[in-house]
Amino acid sequence: MESTWLIQILTFLLLTVNLNFINALPEILRIGGLFEVGDDPMEMAFKSAVDRINSDGKLIPRSRLLAQVEKVEKSDSFSASKKACGLFEQGIAAIFGPQSVETSTHIQSTCDQLHIPHMETRLDFRSVAANHSINLHPHPKVFGEAIRDLIRMKNWKNFAILYQENEALVRLEEILKDEVLREKKMVVRQFETDEYRTIFKEVNKLNIKNLIVDVPRENIHEVLRHAQQVDMLSEYHDYIFTSLDLQTVDLEDFQYAGTNISSFCLIDRSSTDFKEIIREWQSSVPVTRTNWLEEDPFISRASLLQNFTTEVALMYDSVKLLAKALHDLDRSKTINMNALSCENEEPWQYGITLTNYMRMITVRGLTGDIKFDRNGLRTDVRLKLIELTNEGLKEVGEWTSEKRVQFIGNYSKTMEEILKATLKNKTLVVTTFPGRPYTMFVEDYEKKGLTGNDRFEGYCIDLMNEIAKRLQFKYVIRLVEDRAYGRRNEKGEWNGMIRELIDGKADIAVADLTITYERESAVDFTMPFMNLGIGILFRKPKKEPPRLFSFMSPLAIEVWIYLLTAFLGVTLFLFVIARFSPYEWINPHPCIKTPEDLENNFTMKNTLWFTIGCLMQQGCDVMPRALSTRVLAASWWFFILILVSSYTANLAAFLTVERMVNPIESVEDLAKQTKIHYGCLMSGSTQAFFKNSNFSTYARMWSFMESTRPSVFVESNDKGVERVKKGDYAYLMESTSIEYIVERECDLYQVGGLLDSKGYGIATPPDSPYRGIISDTILALQEKGILQAIKEKWWSQKKCGPKDGTQKAAGAASELGLANVGGVFVVLAIGSVCAVIICIFEFIWKMKQIPRGERDHIFVELMRELKHVICCYGSTRPVRRTGMDDMGSQIIMQTPGNGIPGMPIPGYGFPHPIHAHGDFIPAFGMGKEDYS
Repeated sequence: MESTWLIQILTFLLLTVNLNFINALPEILRIGGLFEVGDDPMEMAFKSAVDRINSDGKLIPRSRLLAQVEKVEKSDSFSASKKACGLFEQGIAAIFGPQSVETSTHIQSTCDQLHIPHMETRLDFRSVAANHSINLHPHPKVFGEAIRDLIRMKNWKNFAILYQENEALVRLEEILKDEVLREKKMVVRQFETDEYRTIFKEVNKLNIKNLIVDVPRENIHEVLRHAQQVDMLSEYHDYIFTSLDLQTVDLEDFQYAGTNISSFCLIDRSSTDFKEIIREWQSSVPVTRTNWLEEDPFISRASLLQNFTTEVALMYDSVKLLAKALHDLDRSKTINMNALSCENEEPWQYGITLTNYMRMITVRGLTGDIKFDRNGLRTDVRLKLIELTNEGLKEVGEWTSEKRVQFIGNYSKTMEEILKATLKNKTLVVTTFPGRPYTMFVEDYEKKGLTGNDRFEGYCIDLMNEIAKRLQFKYVIRLVEDRAYGRRNEKGEWNGMIRELIDGKADIAVADLTITYERESAVDFTMPFMNLGIGILFRKPKKEPPRLFSFMSPLAIEVWIYLLTAFLGVTLFLFVIARFSPYEWINPHPCIKTPEDLENNFTMKNTLWFTIGCLMQQGCDVMPRALSTRVLAASWWFFILILVSSYTANLAAFLTVERMVNPIESVEDLAKQTKIHYGCLMSGSTQAFFKNSNFSTYARMWSFMESTRPSVFVESNDKGVERVKKGDYAYLMESTSIEYIVERECDLYQVGGLLDSKGYGIATPPDSPYRGIISDTILALQEKGILQAIKEKWWSQKKCGPKDGTQKAAGAASELGLANVGGVFVVLAIGSVCAVIICIFEFIWKMKQIPRGERDHIFVELMRELKHVICCYGSTRPVRRTGMDDMGSQIIMQTPGNGIPGMPIPGYGFPHPIHAHGDFIPAFGMGKEDYS
């Protein structure tokens, strides 16, 4: 029982302490407000916020806020300071306002002296907040980063910054110093008066359609009205307003113009607090339309919403932040509201604590989460991206410092639907360039009574018909006035279809218009509807008249020379080896077993006859007997087999294939010569390709084309084709056009391969809203095979039979060079070397069979035999015997010195050589009669 009583006593004491802390705040908490004359919305928001907190009872349950409001003149700092001091003497927890810079600065210095929190909702350019300043307005750097990221996302090629007040340049500092954006064409102009048309006309002359506009909120409508009057409010223009209060401007007059008008908004219109506040304002503020939709407040034109600016929303949030801080501090310490005097400057003891605490906490308000960094600036700001549509302003995305610009999930689909709806039943101007088979006049269209678009036919016409049918728009075809595709001159000015798109004379350019980097910097292109490259169109070479010695064509001239050399060489080699080899010396009379003479069939005439017979594949009655001569003969036969077979095969090709004189076969051949002129279309992408190329071959070709007189450039492809037909001229053009031409002009063909790779695309004005949906349509046509079907329709009218667009001139057979048949020469050389080696071994072997005393040294015998061969002493010689013959007779052996002085001594068993005069030279020291 005693313990129970003790617990009850302790509980009572704790409740008493808590009650004391809860009642620590005064029952009445005064807060002051300084509002300038005419600033009624801010004053109303301040009072309304106080009333909401008092009626809510959750933030400060035991106390009530009392709003003390003073009206001041704008820029009257002295009067504002006096009234602020009067509020300090009443004992206030914080002071709100005023909005002007001069007046607010004086009030801020007074608050710093007295340590009174100064609640601000104005734009402040300082990078560090004052000691007792609580400014809920984000720093200007935040908006600069948001607009910079939006420009990057839109990928503007050029844009203009138009501003009215000098401080706008500070707000847009992040854009001006961004390195990526500074590389683009940027124009900065200031509106000196409320007459905005002058600046808009100047920007329109510069062909700039993307604009960043910084003007006060109340002037936005007038700016758009002046832009509309000078035709600067079309579907090709894009506006970004820096004001956070675009949603408060009545834009109903401009929402059907198709212009992309966007801005950022800080207020969270989807929050419950915002809807409740609007209901409260409805009962006190007259509206022009009462049946507006709360879930979609952007489309309302009620004067109620036009007065609910960002500063008004920040005023609500600042009062809520102060009440939250007072309530939280009330739980930990007692806060008293003391009367302060501006004369003695005694500070409020709780001011620093209250200011620091408000910078530490996070409160959810109408403008999102309210948080501050260590410099006292608001951080983690979340901005809503809004755009003007046919239904009014819509939220399409969001910006944060971490994720940058992010669109909502169905933004792309929604914008595509909006653009399709805008394009539906709209009539677009299409500029084109006449050229086969892309855009052509219908044959005899005047006689047929055709007018308008019906006068034209071709690939591009069918393509536009398919796109227009799918997107449900109409179009009018106009031929480009200056008959040019589009090229930029030295002054940076464009001509042709590109110029018409930039000047707004056309909405779409459809032709065989090549997508290039230079053109892409001026206009926008859809995805390519056709891929191609630069080719060379040339006239087919004439047939070569048959030559008298055309049978020699299968082999190159050097091969014929080598063949003749091989023939002579083999003949000489065979003759020498046959003379050396003892096995080629045979008995001329087979019936006589012991002949007096031996005979060699390989005389010089027989050897020549043998090699010629083998070469002609006719055979011969003289055949080799020794291994060495057979090896050489076999090598010669193999040589002949391969060479004759190759010759026969290539000769058949030369006789059956039609040969033509083809002066060029590649772009390198064209660049190396000067006899055949070459050129391209004037003011086209092909000309720009050679002009800007750094490749040595193409640069040399450009120098040649530029310096050639008369000019090699033509005004149209048709004139280029006619010039090619006349001869000695090659035309550089797109491969697809060459394919079309060679199908119909049988005497023309394409030389070599492609010089580059590129594509044709549909061009639109820069930043055109229609480019995306047209690209999607082209992709759909490609996937369904419609583009290929259209191409087959205009390309497949063949008149010259099937052919390869890149064929050479009637593929002539190539002559066989040394590289083709060089191997057989190697085989022949190896066989010859082997035959020589074998022959030497045969000679040595035979000499070894003679006793050493009956012969000279082997080297001497070898030299003697070599001399015998060189001097051609005859094809017979007596038999040289050693010891007893077969009949048992004693043979007188030859000894050195037995011969006639000055005469060569015969070798082993070989006959004495015959003298040049036919005299028989005796051997072994005998007279001539001894041989008889």
